[in-house]
Amino acid sequence: MLAVLSVASFMAGLDLFIVNVAFDEIGRDFTGGSMADLSWVLNAYAIVFAALLVPLGRLADRYGRKPVLIAGLVVFTAASQACAMAPDLWSLVGFRVLQAVGAAALIPTSLGLLLSVYPAARRGGAVRIWSASAALAAAAGPAVGGVLVDVSWRWVFEINIPIGIAVTLLALRYVPDSREGATARIPDLPGTAVLTLAVATLALGLVKINDWPGEQTTVVVGAALLGIAWFWLRSLRHPAPVIEPSLLAVRTFSWSNVTVLLFSVAFAANLLLGVLWMQQVWDYSPVRTGLAVAPGPLMVPIMAIVAGKMAAARVPAGLITAVGCTLCAFGVVLIAMSLGPAPAYTTELLPGWLIGGTGVGLALPTILSAAAVDLPPHRYATGSAVVNMSRQIGTVLGVSLAVAALGAPAGYAEAHDAYVNAWLMVAGFMVIAAITALGMNPRRPQPSSPVPDTETEVVARAS
Repeated sequence: MLAVLSVASFMAGLDLFIVNVAFDEIGRDFTGGSMADLSWVLNAYAIVFAALLVPLGRLADRYGRKPVLIAGLVVFTAASQACAMAPDLWSLVGFRVLQAVGAAALIPTSLGLLLSVYPAARRGGAVRIWSASAALAAAAGPAVGGVLVDVSWRWVFEINIPIGIAVTLLALRYVPDSREGATARIPDLPGTAVLTLAVATLALGLVKINDWPGEQTTVVVGAALLGIAWFWLRSLRHPAPVIEPSLLAVRTFSWSNVTVLLFSVAFAANLLLGVLWMQQVWDYSPVRTGLAVAPGPLMVPIMAIVAGKMAAARVPAGLITAVGCTLCAFGVVLIAMSLGPAPAYTTELLPGWLIGGTGVGLALPTILSAAAVDLPPHRYATGSAVVNMSRQIGTVLGVSLAVAALGAPAGYAEAHDAYVNAWLMVAGFMVIAAITALGMNPRRPQPSSPVPDTETEVVARAS
């Protein structure tokens, strides 16, 4: 059961990273689309994935986690096949939306099933393995994507078909059901729709900033911000809001959400910039690009262990995260100041990439684990979903800002200046994230024992 649920989580996370390497090849196949149009292959998935994490988790709590898990696997697998057969760019974007619906069902249901089935004494180890699958997806995504894209970008989606079918059959056989029944409230679905539309509108305004008149961009971005404000006001009054205002009253949780959003803006933009630079400026093949990206993510699980030991030694989570974000900023600046027109990966890109991977390994697992420590046990799954929603919204904004910052440069000189400015923007977001991370430290004293005592702390620290 643990293997099945971990692979389900891995599949959902893999498609957040594997498509980055295919980005340039998709653009070549579907000619006529601008960089802003292509960005929706990434953003459509992340927006819908973010918006549906909490609602689908709540529906699964009420009506049964296993049926929603199976439905998510079926939708994700079928949509992956449709993506592989997409005849044009906007068909691909539409199928990515369906893929995201399936992916959003996999994360909360697989985690909820683990929490409900495993006894408290074994729960920490189970969640640790489940969480490691997401880190593996981040590390393996670019390399696997590069190998597959070398055959065809469509294989990036075809790879999901045999895995999805196998996991679905195994889930039917080995995964038990669990639910909270009538005690779980139906989430605010209209509010979810407004949030999805608002985030999509904001992304549209950002990616079109170089194509539209300033007045049109202002109107679109203003409409998006009004939609977000309306969503928040509705959440204050709704009996089952997507984001419960009471959760944001918890200091560690609220600051963790702010930090992970800022961090994810920088992380997503940096990953896309690195891939595009190697493919469009250095003329790297997809395989070479994927292998070049891989060393940074491979640092993440190693440094996550270091971060765990630092936390056990009572180093504050906010400080660990701030150090990680600062290292990321330093790595990005190092890359921006080093790159030249001739490929020189080991001297110009790799050092900054490794420093950034070290920072990500310290920061990201710490944010995700610290976010829910102070929440009550019955709100852990919801809190984790909200943090992941913030993370995906940050991803959408990061991709959009990267596209806006690059524009359509003509010649190497303009391209170099555009990339440098974009990377300095990334570094700025990382520095701000380092500052907000200091707010993650709880005001109350921490337990004297480094071993977590409550169920919530066991799961949070393990993840």
